[in-house]
Amino acid sequence: MNNREVRVRFAPSPTGPLHMGGVRTALFNYLFARKNHGKFILRIEDTDQTRYVDGAEDYILASLKWCGIELDEGIEEGGPYGPYRQSDRKEIYKEFAERLIEAGHAYYAFDTPEDLEAMRERLKEQKSSVQQYNALTRSEMKNSLTLSEDETNKLLEESPFVVRFKMPEDQEVVVEDIVRGTVKVNTNQLDDKVLFKSDGMPTYHLANVVDDHLMKISHVIRGEEWLPSLPLHVMLYRAFGWEETMPEFAHLPLLLKPSGKGKLSKRDGDALGFPLFPLEWTDPKTGEVSRGYREDGYFPEAFVNMLALLGWNPGTEKEILSMRDLISSFDIEKVHKSGAKFDHEKAKWFNHKYLSSRSDEKLARLYQEILRDKGIKVEDSYAISVVKLIKERVTFVSEFWDQSYFFFQAPTEYDAKVVKKRWKEQTPEILSELKEQFEKLENFDHTTLEKAVQDFLEGKEFGMGQVMNPLRLTLVGAGIGPGVLDIAELLGKEETLKRIQAGIDNIKK
Repeated sequence: MNNREVRVRFAPSPTGPLHMGGVRTALFNYLFARKNHGKFILRIEDTDQTRYVDGAEDYILASLKWCGIELDEGIEEGGPYGPYRQSDRKEIYKEFAERLIEAGHAYYAFDTPEDLEAMRERLKEQKSSVQQYNALTRSEMKNSLTLSEDETNKLLEESPFVVRFKMPEDQEVVVEDIVRGTVKVNTNQLDDKVLFKSDGMPTYHLANVVDDHLMKISHVIRGEEWLPSLPLHVMLYRAFGWEETMPEFAHLPLLLKPSGKGKLSKRDGDALGFPLFPLEWTDPKTGEVSRGYREDGYFPEAFVNMLALLGWNPGTEKEILSMRDLISSFDIEKVHKSGAKFDHEKAKWFNHKYLSSRSDEKLARLYQEILRDKGIKVEDSYAISVVKLIKERVTFVSEFWDQSYFFFQAPTEYDAKVVKKRWKEQTPEILSELKEQFEKLENFDHTTLEKAVQDFLEGKEFGMGQVMNPLRLTLVGAGIGPGVLDIAELLGKEETLKRIQAGIDNIKK
């Protein structure tokens, strides 16, 4: 690693919701910056105005905030190298495009879409292995390299034009990538990419390199899909004379489908029933709603923890890592080269772990919101006692109700399958006798109940299942829930006795 101040950026395009792969890129940049006492910058790359989507920029900001990824500089925070939105920097790119032209590293091209198509067709007929605008074909096209200065100036006044990079012939581009190792490409394999478009906006390639230089970016940490652009970007740094201050590069592995075959896409989430985005997103054009991890009930810490371990690990067996843990143990050189297979069941496992480690008080506050929506009012102490019994049995707070509704309302019906299996001819008599024993108890805590049941079973020579299964049925109405004596203790003596009697009266074989 060089000795420069660490400055990294996350530079998304506001063309739709932020995919979880994009969040991982932001997270790795953030962890790297914090680990190395550097700065983390958000830059919005909105040069492609045709793909701009309303609301996408706000969505990006909200997603990073939900994940706890804090910005040092950005479109809201400001900073010494702004503006941080590329559409606000248009004049800067024009100046640098002209600088390349003056130095002979770029040129004006006036070819129409029809000219470009004719060129590709001609190369196909010639059975050329490559059909692109490059060092071989540029001499046959309409550009400032083939036209006179007068013709060029006339067309600049009258016709649409683009600025293309003049890729040199037969040079080896060699660059060390922190994750991928040595990347080597010959310039004969590269085309003369458009750097500046006829609409007055730069392309990604020019804007990206110029901004990274002007913002003093020390390390570019981005997705593997940008690896093919690396040789061009290196050539741009050379053309500008910025090679000495060029950032180091690290290209992160792809997130793969659960099968391990192919890149994870929105269709995979739709088909397999899991979200691909941090927050819910509603498409402003179609109204289509895409699920979000937040709305599905994930804690942001669980989502971040899960994402961090896709393509990287700290080199230990430890899997539950707070943001502080992640920062202290993050090492960009330990990022894997191969794609990271996404496992939705593992994502749920992380959320369960974070839920079960939450304090009962915090979880009870979340549960009280659900109860209030159902018109149920209970003391906080009661909600805490319920949560304590059920939190190990759930993955999401939204599942609390299904695991504990019986603490708030007595059964009005009884699960037919459980009745058929557990309710025998002698069951009413057994439960009547057990109820009599319970009525005698002064204390109604778990220990007292357990002794009373044990004495009852031994005295009557009943099996545990003969008593406890139908007892659960009377208290819950089904065969679910935590320990049946824990349920009885929390319901209290009066309610437990009432429910036992209701079961005896209403359950028919």
